[in-house]
Amino acid sequence: MVSLQQSTDVFVVGGGPAGLAAAIAARQKGLSVILADGAAPPIEKPCGEGMPPETLDALRSLGVEINAAEGYKFRGITYAQEGASVSADFPQGTGIGIRRPLLHTQLVARAEECGVQMLWKTPVRAIDGEYVQLAHGKIRSRWIVGADGQGSRVRRWSGLDVGARVKKRHAIRRHYHVQPWSDYMEIIWSAHSQAYVTPIGREEVCIVVLSEKAAHANFTDALRALPSLAGKLAGAELASRERGAITVMCTLENLQRGNVALVGDASGGVDAITGEGLRLTFRQALALADALAAEDLTLYQQSHAAICRHPMRMGQLMLWLGRHPRIRHRAIRAFQENPNLFARLLATHIGGGSPAEILSTGAQLGWGLLAL
Repeated sequence: MVSLQQSTDVFVVGGGPAGLAAAIAARQKGLSVILADGAAPPIEKPCGEGMPPETLDALRSLGVEINAAEGYKFRGITYAQEGASVSADFPQGTGIGIRRPLLHTQLVARAEECGVQMLWKTPVRAIDGEYVQLAHGKIRSRWIVGADGQGSRVRRWSGLDVGARVKKRHAIRRHYHVQPWSDYMEIIWSAHSQAYVTPIGREEVCIVVLSEKAAHANFTDALRALPSLAGKLAGAELASRERGAITVMCTLENLQRGNVALVGDASGGVDAITGEGLRLTFRQALALADALAAEDLTLYQQSHAAICRHPMRMGQLMLWLGRHPRIRHRAIRAFQENPNLFARLLATHIGGGSPAEILSTGAQLGWGLLAL
């Protein structure tokens, strides 16, 4: 039980993966931590539910090891559109597709193990200097972390939403009872949307449809435009209710001010089509803990920019390909003719590759497009 008269080193607002990761990372630095959320675990959120090897590595740094038996291993990523596809394996290791509530449960268990004090069903009403206002009192905290999602109130309360640049897209998710037909996570383009397909069990796949327009973010239109995918799902029963969401690419001028810092979706984000959201969140949490231990949040601002730079560019590239079907078709053909090029792009996609390698890959892709 947490006394509302007590103080703490770190107060985390938000109990999703970002908040739990930030709390765990801070405890690993020896800081006392209280976390509050208006919901109760496990917290659900529509997402692609695929974690590449680098995401799993970041989780291990937080002391969380995902058992592959709880989900489904996948070996790489496929880019596809009707009539053309290309696949590449991850440079190292395999990814795991897993239901979001199972991941959340493991993070909660790790937070408890670390000694994080968690206040569930406890919404935060306001922040004021070093105080966090709850419904029945307030708690003093040296540092306040906003991990309360895309519509972050902490961001608004602290004035960090000024100058935010936001691009929104619409998403809708389903789970199907069907045996996975591929050992790859698939990104499949149609004229107006993309389908993001992740195997998450021996008899289950997760599919997210993404579109810039709400009218196209639906399974009826998406499956009509993707008959090969529709054929694989023919007769399959739904394994969960359909859930919608907004995916945001957001850039903030500042992620910290005074004793307040933002992490996860509250700190901005990349488009869901990149599949990078969780990896970035966990890396941000670790970087934030380093800055808190050093008592210098400007270090976090610098680390955050470096962590997000390549995924933001990849998100912009993938959205651009979505808007230009002819160029996308030529790009997939170029990858088919040069599989190593796609493998190098995948390495960049998931956070690998030096600046020189990234430039070389981009140049080779450009020449490949001109040659077709």
